[in-house]
Amino acid sequence: MWRDAALVAGKDLRIEARSRVTLNQVAPFAVLVLVLFAFALDPDRGILTRTAPGLFWVAVLFSSLLATQRSYAVEADDAGRDGLRLSGLDPAGIFLGKAAAVALELVGLQILLGIGIVVLYSAHLHGPVLLLGTCLAATAGLAAAGTVYGVLAAGLRVRETLLPLLLLPVVAPVLLAATRAWEAALSGAPGDGWPWLRLLAVFAVIYLAAGVLGYGPLLEEA
Repeated sequence: MWRDAALVAGKDLRIEARSRVTLNQVAPFAVLVLVLFAFALDPDRGILTRTAPGLFWVAVLFSSLLATQRSYAVEADDAGRDGLRLSGLDPAGIFLGKAAAVALELVGLQILLGIGIVVLYSAHLHGPVLLLGTCLAATAGLAAAGTVYGVLAAGLRVRETLLPLLLLPVVAPVLLAATRAWEAALSGAPGDGWPWLRLLAVFAVIYLAAGVLGYGPLLEEA
């Protein structure tokens, strides 16, 4: 399973490295979201600094949608998904590989967005342990849930519009918990954020387990 996961993740990451879609489209989109919020809100009243955690995770959430759609779009042509299904790879390994590729892309975007909120919103990154733990748990949850629902929508003609409708309500707890954890860290009270981090960890474990156990039938149906 782990060998197959490494093969699938390497395949997806090589495709992204050669196409540069994440670098040329997804990353500028995420930064543009932060810039638009900076124009929309009044920086003189400190609103941007107070809302920085929520705006950060909104940008990450939208970027995860694009990354997930891209992960399955590259297999839509030339019966790539059928080839993956017939390759003999462990379905659990395929799931973990695709989720890992999406997660690594999101980690890179979060580093860029973290710099963005410091520069644009004048946020001070306190509580690095809580911030890093929140990023890891939330990224794992977003990548796992996106991969599960991505394969559900992959075989449909309306997958571009269906995936957000399926995924956004499901990952709302991730947005809430990650925002609250970051708010606690940035306010200098990291102790208030650890319960939210535990919630993120539970969410990630549930969807990772669901993907490992159920990705094979979902891939067959897709």
